[in-house]
Amino acid sequence: MAVVGCGWLGLPLARHLLARGHRVLGTTTTPEQLPPLARAGIEARLLQLGPAWEPAEEADFIAWLSQASVLVINVPPRAAVAGGYPRLLRPLHRAVAAAGLRAVVFVSTTGVYPDEPRLMREADALSTRDAASDVLRTEGHFVPRHGQWQSTVLRLGGLFGPGRAPGRFLAGRRELPLGDAPVNLLHLTDAVGVLGTVVGRGIWGHTLNVCAQGHPPRREFYPAAARLLGLEPPTFLADSAGGKLIESSRLRAVVPYEFQHDDVLAALADC
Repeated sequence: MAVVGCGWLGLPLARHLLARGHRVLGTTTTPEQLPPLARAGIEARLLQLGPAWEPAEEADFIAWLSQASVLVINVPPRAAVAGGYPRLLRPLHRAVAAAGLRAVVFVSTTGVYPDEPRLMREADALSTRDAASDVLRTEGHFVPRHGQWQSTVLRLGGLFGPGRAPGRFLAGRRELPLGDAPVNLLHLTDAVGVLGTVVGRGIWGHTLNVCAQGHPPRREFYPAAARLLGLEPPTFLADSAGGKLIESSRLRAVVPYEFQHDDVLAALADC
């Protein structure tokens, strides 16, 4: 197994895979992270993505990647400048094709869906190579047209958990819009659990929303999260509208994983 992006999500995932007997390769952009990754048992290397790889650098990475059969790509869109996410990952796409990998999991986001007050299913945002969204176009790069490898795209809800407490996200802010919009969140434990199950069971050929079942409104969730940390709760406009609700029943039908934190209000204690 290989995990590109061993950060807040990728490192727990790599540890999860190691604990289940897999050999795990991993990457980081930070030299200081190499010793902790090595101590965890991950065969780690530095990787700086971008369109300007030298041929020797690309060949070296392809040789390294060819040791794995399955790759998890966990590079958040914020790592790229506006409009540059497909270009950022283009060398990785070439490497996947050249390394002869069996399967790819692409970690995407429910941010691909429009901000409209309705239920959002996977078919409401299609990952084509000419889509308007940077993220959707990048998804399309890793869903092969000619069967070179198998793939699954996982669109994760907003991530929270240890070290990423949502009480800090909006604390102290006043008169915010979208107070009635449902939250579409995912605890780190469940993100790792779903990813690990997809990789371990070889669940390929899907695009799936990954989100907790509970969707309390923002005006309920974020003040409760702030108060739990002793911070000033945010306030919301009285007549603020609702927003999109991410539907995850397709995931639950095809991935045999039992969520630990479907109640996101109760999960605030585990941050």
